[in-house]
Amino acid sequence: MTTTAPNVSCHLPAELNSFIGRRHEIAEVKRLLSDARLVTLIGVGGVGKTRLALRVGFDLRRSCPDGVWLVELAALESPELLVQTVMESLEIQDRSVRPPIEVLTDHLRDKKLLLILDNCEHLLDECAAVAETLMRAAPGLRILATSRQPLGVVGEQMMAVPPLPMPDFDISRSSTDSLKQFDAIRLFADRSQSVLPGFEVTDANQDSVARIVRRLDGIPLAIELAAVRLRAISVEQLLARLDDRFRLLTMGARTALPRQQTLRALIDWSYALCTEQERLLWARLSVFSGGLDLEAAEHVCTGDGIDPDEIVDLVVGLVGKSVLAREGDQTTVRYRLLETIRQYGRDRLRESGEEAELRARHRDWFQNLANRGQRQWFGPDQVAWFKRLRAEHGNIRTALDYCLTTPGEAERGLAIATALRFYWIGSGSLREPRDWLDRLLAADPAAGPATGPAPGQAAGPAAGPAAGPAVGSAAGGEPTIARANALCVNARLAVLQSDFALAADMLTEVRELAKKLDDAAILAEISYVSGLATLIQRDLTGAAALLEEAVAGYREVDAQMGVVNTLLYLATAYSLLGRSDEAVARFKEGLEICVGREDHWFTSYTLWVYGIEIWRQGDVARAVEMEREAIRLKEPFDDRLGTALCVEALACMAADGTPERSAVLFGASQERWRSFGAPPFGYLLGLHEASETLARERLGEEEFEAAFRRGTELTPADALAYAMCQSVKPAKPAKPAAAAAQASPLTRREMEIARLVAQGMTNKAIASALVIAQRTAEGHVEHILTKLGFNSRAQIAAWVGEQGHNLPGSAP
Repeated sequence: MTTTAPNVSCHLPAELNSFIGRRHEIAEVKRLLSDARLVTLIGVGGVGKTRLALRVGFDLRRSCPDGVWLVELAALESPELLVQTVMESLEIQDRSVRPPIEVLTDHLRDKKLLLILDNCEHLLDECAAVAETLMRAAPGLRILATSRQPLGVVGEQMMAVPPLPMPDFDISRSSTDSLKQFDAIRLFADRSQSVLPGFEVTDANQDSVARIVRRLDGIPLAIELAAVRLRAISVEQLLARLDDRFRLLTMGARTALPRQQTLRALIDWSYALCTEQERLLWARLSVFSGGLDLEAAEHVCTGDGIDPDEIVDLVVGLVGKSVLAREGDQTTVRYRLLETIRQYGRDRLRESGEEAELRARHRDWFQNLANRGQRQWFGPDQVAWFKRLRAEHGNIRTALDYCLTTPGEAERGLAIATALRFYWIGSGSLREPRDWLDRLLAADPAAGPATGPAPGQAAGPAAGPAAGPAVGSAAGGEPTIARANALCVNARLAVLQSDFALAADMLTEVRELAKKLDDAAILAEISYVSGLATLIQRDLTGAAALLEEAVAGYREVDAQMGVVNTLLYLATAYSLLGRSDEAVARFKEGLEICVGREDHWFTSYTLWVYGIEIWRQGDVARAVEMEREAIRLKEPFDDRLGTALCVEALACMAADGTPERSAVLFGASQERWRSFGAPPFGYLLGLHEASETLARERLGEEEFEAAFRRGTELTPADALAYAMCQSVKPAKPAKPAAAAAQASPLTRREMEIARLVAQGMTNKAIASALVIAQRTAEGHVEHILTKLGFNSRAQIAAWVGEQGHNLPGSAP
């Protein structure tokens, strides 16, 4: 069965294998969602709740103009991060200090979308509170949840997901064709064919196949696990072994539901078929959240029975037995345990008495990874490390949670969170690291009596921000480098959210610590954070003095990354003070260091503000190219804030010569700021206001507003494509664009991807640019080829060229 690529409004993972049956259930869930705003799919693990929810979401995509979005909760162990996880899944990057639930409700208030909350059972109360809060605030929101029990929210409709239909016991009169109508039989046949090409249900084996699926109670996961055995044994041998296992089951505990007994027995059997070392590895792998790679398995799971050079063969064995699922592409391979199988492994690990040791090893590995990422951030492997850390976000959370909940581990947690400072900023996440740092600082034995509100309280999803000040008297314990560094990072994050009062409190404590520790690097960091805060509050002279101090301090300890980071803001202060020569000198120095280190991140931010200085000097063409180069460097990070800053700079630069283009870009950038709360760098507000005023004067109020409105209607990808276009003509009016969209055979997202194909981007690059899985991008491209009747990417590129400005959002 060919998987259809999702529509523009569909943000769901591509199906990796065929979807079998469930017609009645799909229709029923759709009916329930037409009447109720919260529907919860209930059933035993492995019965297919997630696949059913995803299929329903895919089918409903056209009725959800603002999207169908999946929130995966299986790997989330910290209830405090539930709202943050929902925001990340909805691609909301908020840098304000407002309560997360408030940001989320504001974002959803006027949206019409379907939110799929998958695997809610371990966060039942929190999911119920979030669902109720969101539905009250957003009348166009519908929620489809999966759980092993109801959420218990008023208005919730529940549907128990049954096993797949299967034949009765008496099948003696059934024909092979009639048996194939049963979904359980079809699923078994389909999965058997994937491991044993050419397998079919025949007159000779139909009785055994029917009895197998009945033995398995029609549970999809159980059927899939059993089908894997056909690699080694026949259908008849499989049935005989199932008979033996389930006869043994009837002699055991009778308190579990029959279907739960069946699934447990099937996993027991999979476990029994593993070698002793495979069982050991299965249990140890259960400490990972959200997947792992081979390197992590080799370091965390070896010793006491498993040698590092045995890991590859053991992983191959577990993949072959369908215990581990392989993910990724040819260059990046990761592995994941299905949640039901992971929980089984965790039970085995707990029984072995190794759980505490393995969780500590897991923490050690991800602390090591964070430290390596910190060292590699300023260098040629920066992008690769950013992507690696993003893939490990679930494991990072698990490691931090271990440090927070295990006595004596808070200082290690501070070190992990601090090492990730640029990863947090690069990923657009400021709230989550502040929450971790607040709670870890409060738990740190070196913390003194609190001088501010209690930090990080988990007061439910509707509570205020968890980023209260974890500030205390330094006399409360021995000063440590870990605490001082953590306070500096937390203060830096607070400043980036314009939370200046809390940042000042933290800097007060860290100054006292720095005196006792006599650490020059911490003193430089204090000067940097203070200077950045002063700059954002528009005291340019004061900021320049503090940032000069910071540069000198970083040079003293040979911290080049600190030097570059500070130079870009110091140069900005001099630029705004009108001291152009000093500004350019520092911009150039920063760029020279960045080029030598093959850096992307700091280069992009330096080009952003350096371009503004060059524009103010009158070289518009060079300035525009600098902003576009900055945008290109930001693409691998999905740096939406940085991109928005560059788009706004381009809007300012177009105000005089091409005011209509300027208005469109101002409109597009305003839509970006909505997701961040407000533009974060207020010291540039004067440039924005002057440029917008000029564009209005040049264009006239009515035409400016019309062009501005067109900018607000562009998708983020269309706005970026318009900003990057070499032409300076304004975007086409909304009406012709809408008509073109109706005339095109492609959806809006497909048009978006077609343009990227025409630019020569690979599927991997498209996936990175649009923040989607590579397999999803591949599915889109295949669907475009099918719709247009083409067989090559070159034909797509030619078609895009022929369509020209008829594509919505195209900039002529």
